[in-house]
Amino acid sequence: MRERRVSRWSVLGLLCFSLLLIAVDTTVLHIAVPALTAALEPSAVQLLWIIDIYSLVVAPLLITFGTLGDRYGRRRFVLAGYVVFGLASLSAAFAGTPLALIVSRAFLGVGGAMIMPATLSIIRQVFTDRRERAIALGVWSAVAAAGAAVGPLIGGVLVEHLWWGAVFLINVPLLIVILPMAVRILPPSPKRPDRPWDAVSAALSTLGILAVAFGLKEAGSGHTIGRDASVAILFGGAGLLVWFVRRQRRLAFPLLDIGLFRQRGFSTGVTCVALAIFALVGLELMLAQYLQLVLGLSPLAAAVRMLPLMIAAIAGGLAAAHVLQRAGVRATISGGLALTALSLTPVLTWGTEPHPVLLTLCFVGIGFGVEVALLGASDVIMASAPESRAGGAAAIEETAYELGAGLGVAVLGTITAIVYAPALGTVAGVPDRLMAQARESLASAAHVASETAHDGSANEALLNAARSAFVTALHSTVLVSVAMLALTSLAVAVLVPRPPTAEEPQHVPG
Repeated sequence: MRERRVSRWSVLGLLCFSLLLIAVDTTVLHIAVPALTAALEPSAVQLLWIIDIYSLVVAPLLITFGTLGDRYGRRRFVLAGYVVFGLASLSAAFAGTPLALIVSRAFLGVGGAMIMPATLSIIRQVFTDRRERAIALGVWSAVAAAGAAVGPLIGGVLVEHLWWGAVFLINVPLLIVILPMAVRILPPSPKRPDRPWDAVSAALSTLGILAVAFGLKEAGSGHTIGRDASVAILFGGAGLLVWFVRRQRRLAFPLLDIGLFRQRGFSTGVTCVALAIFALVGLELMLAQYLQLVLGLSPLAAAVRMLPLMIAAIAGGLAAAHVLQRAGVRATISGGLALTALSLTPVLTWGTEPHPVLLTLCFVGIGFGVEVALLGASDVIMASAPESRAGGAAAIEETAYELGAGLGVAVLGTITAIVYAPALGTVAGVPDRLMAQARESLASAAHVASETAHDGSANEALLNAARSAFVTALHSTVLVSVAMLALTSLAVAVLVPRPPTAEEPQHVPG
């Protein structure tokens, strides 16, 4: 019995380490934005693509690789994913142009999508006892949130002491160590070779999500193809996603198990995961820039200032299983989302002055609240799916996680761009060409002020105006996030069904 216990907890440790690498890559660039902007000089839209193409590629491919993993064996895809992830990390570290970095980040997403569906489904496979599985899910969820939270800290250390590309290069030696361990530790999983894979569905989901993201970003800037074309692409992407959903309903073996969404608890849980991560990752990017470019902190100092978020997320993940048992699913999810919304509210009153104590309290509330809500939602999702559909349920949950991260950056980044550019008026002494560059983003304004040779007082005036404009944009993004979190918290209290027994909720039909 002891050997069996050590074996399954070893599997959990390996899976959590794999998940940590992937989660860190979601946010590791947040602190590196000023250094990256100075080195590659991306436009505002290119910068958003660099940051969130990873999550936007991972999200639709999770569904594909989750299904293929069920068909051919999850272990095989995990091992191949390590190789792709390592090679893409090497390419990203030495990218010389914004486009090269975007492409490398996209391939990082491919590797991540090959690895991630195995994490929850293998946990479900090796932890058959529900109480142990709840503990394992708590650890997994804490690692996922901690990875996203610790990403800026790792990025801050590497950017300050090395260069921005080191945030990717660090993955390579870690993967060289983990690959032989995975070959030895990961258990074989059941194969379902009789289940067909629909390439059309995979294409529809991937192109649809990317088109929606592209339309959102371009609609916010309108620089490349114009707002009318951007809106057309946005609706075209939405149409592809509608086509994808309708196709799934007709297929005997769909790529996405739409039937799981008939369970109210499952669909509500997936929505909660997406919206919680939407707020967390999108706002973390904005707050990382606030710390560096508005308050003037170094990358490492800004990352340290964000440490309370990481610590609170870990504490929330470890405590969430106990909160869930005592308070119930509704109170756990709804309370976590409400705490997150409440913790964000003080940001609406901030200007360009520092608020160190209040900022720490806000980060603690955000990290703990999001993590508790995520664990509650994860428990509902996995408990709503039978063993035969565990892979599909895991892929859907992780898709919601990555889609929330990608769209959080896309939507909140677009809102920031829409508000920031008009709020930054003309600054006396700064040429129109440089003002146009400064309106791309706060990082671009800082780069203009530091690299140009015009009057020093004009540089300082430009920075002050850009900081005030960014804070105005930050207030807009926080207001949107608080409203979404509050409404979701209320919806959870009404829509999440109570389990019929204290031991096991009813499953959807297999």
